[in-house]
Amino acid sequence: MLKKKIHPEHWQVMAAYLMIYDLIVIAAAYFFALWLRFDCRFQAIPKEYLDIYFKTIIPYTLYCVFVFWGLRLYKSIWRFASYNELIRMTLATVITSFSQILAITALVGRMPISYYFFGVIIQFVMTLGIRFAYRFVLLLVGKVREPEAPLKHVLLVGAGAAGQMILRDIKHAETVKEKVCCFIDDNPNKWGRYIDGIPVEGGRDEIMRACAKYHIQKIYVVIPSASSEAKKDILNICNQTGCELLNLPGMYQLYTGDVTVSNMKEVAVEDLLGRDPIKVNMDEIFQHLKGKVIMVTGGGGSIGSELCRQIAAHGPKQLIIFDIYENNAYDLQQELRMEYGDKLNLKVEIASVRDREKVRKLVGGYRPQIIFHAAAHKHVPLMEECPEEAVKNNVFGTYNVVHAADEFGVDKFVLISTDKAVNPTNVMGATKRFCEMILQSMKGISHTEYVAVRFGNVLGSNGSVIPLFRRQIEAGGPVTVTDKRIIRYFMTIPEAAQLVLEAGAMAASSEVFVLDMGQPVKILDLAENLIKLSGYIPYVDIDIVETGLRPGEKLYEELLMKSDGLMKTTSSKIFIERQTEISQTEMNHKLEILHEALEQGGREAVRLVMKQVVPTFRDPDEVNREVTALENSESEKK
Repeated sequence: MLKKKIHPEHWQVMAAYLMIYDLIVIAAAYFFALWLRFDCRFQAIPKEYLDIYFKTIIPYTLYCVFVFWGLRLYKSIWRFASYNELIRMTLATVITSFSQILAITALVGRMPISYYFFGVIIQFVMTLGIRFAYRFVLLLVGKVREPEAPLKHVLLVGAGAAGQMILRDIKHAETVKEKVCCFIDDNPNKWGRYIDGIPVEGGRDEIMRACAKYHIQKIYVVIPSASSEAKKDILNICNQTGCELLNLPGMYQLYTGDVTVSNMKEVAVEDLLGRDPIKVNMDEIFQHLKGKVIMVTGGGGSIGSELCRQIAAHGPKQLIIFDIYENNAYDLQQELRMEYGDKLNLKVEIASVRDREKVRKLVGGYRPQIIFHAAAHKHVPLMEECPEEAVKNNVFGTYNVVHAADEFGVDKFVLISTDKAVNPTNVMGATKRFCEMILQSMKGISHTEYVAVRFGNVLGSNGSVIPLFRRQIEAGGPVTVTDKRIIRYFMTIPEAAQLVLEAGAMAASSEVFVLDMGQPVKILDLAENLIKLSGYIPYVDIDIVETGLRPGEKLYEELLMKSDGLMKTTSSKIFIERQTEISQTEMNHKLEILHEALEQGGREAVRLVMKQVVPTFRDPDEVNREVTALENSESEKK
């Protein structure tokens, strides 16, 4: 069989050349040192000193190469050399020179002090000089070389460590055809000064002026340590420039030193929400999930699939995806198999939570220790038109899984709830509130720990407003909002999944966990920002049209039943809402009349019974009239 030729990488060839160079110049350095000591006359050098030199120089040069290799001086990319490389070269010189002094003195004999002094200096200058000379030549060549195309003018927002790293990356990267024209930074001490020849024009208020002055085409926002509120304000200003906008995701890249142009991402609408990302104790979650059999109902949905991804990453004994929609479940199955292969014990079950016997069979067969219940109908207007389906799936489906968990000794049961369950004005929200009540009715009668997790709208989930806005923008508009006054709480899919996982780790006794999601966001602002992020001007390129509130929709959402009913947890962003206990007798009665309405009554009967069994269920028109009256009253006072 023919042997395959091995071609060394470019850096390996360069490393070999550097090794040969170092061997020669280090040997020469100490010969010149000896020569200088004796007034540059070879004949004046005593024979004993020459003998010591020739005995020690070969082992010493080999030792130097060994130390250089250990300090990664042959693996450095010298075109990007900086003070880090200087420090490592200095350290290498100190280590090798002291080692030489000790070895010669202890083993061979004494040499003149000037031999070591001049030798160290010449060695350091010659070994370091060639490396930085290489960087200087490349920089010089790069400056005189004519660009193939006009360079794109760039503004860097942030003159800190991350901004300087991006500047250096743009200057040195051959594939980046960009020119940094100026910095913007809110630190007044930097205003009017220069960083590597680039001026700092001023604070965020100078962004518009700087863009006009330098004909800026692209803006990099490199302020990973800034607060979400500050970043939101800066991004809003940058949006008004019409320039291409990229953002450094966070501090992680700065900590690792991995701050490059390639790590910049397009500004997403979640960057404009003005809320710090949720930070979850992943170590605690890891211990909670590792080695457990875990079932996720609705595992193919937006939240369910993200839960499965994060669970799979934490070493479960077995993961069961339970979903009625085979396409979603199949896609997730293939994704997880590609990612983890045989390391993940993955099962997929196509079934409905409505089928009580099937649910019992699956829970009894797999005996999961944890169940995350994400299966639900969640589209508000559709559930207003089909309330019976919301009740069958959300209420009785949840009831089936809850009681199967109790029957087969599941350790923890986590329900995915919603802010629409708080003082609901639609059937979907009312059914989710009823699901919370089912869990509360199990308190004290089951060994299973039940918990509900309540949060706001999830950005990018199926049926959410963001995908709709994007499709409308791609079609040329208009973007539709039901009412320009509507406000909502938002979070990302990974945040939602992490909250659910952490709540599962905290679960104790039928709690409802609530996330502190910061200030709510106006849907109108969300639409305007998304249009700007897409490179258009709102109301000029893309119009925004009001269509009127949909059935069951209210102008605002709430996260709490009562503002004073909160208890703290170990997480600063997660709270427990105090709930009124519900007896099994009361719950069974509610379920009976709800079941009777499904069997004998029509859709209106189901809706009326839902208002009966969920006391906080109110008519949306009534709630919206109250909000409108309050707004009018406040405006009159002003």
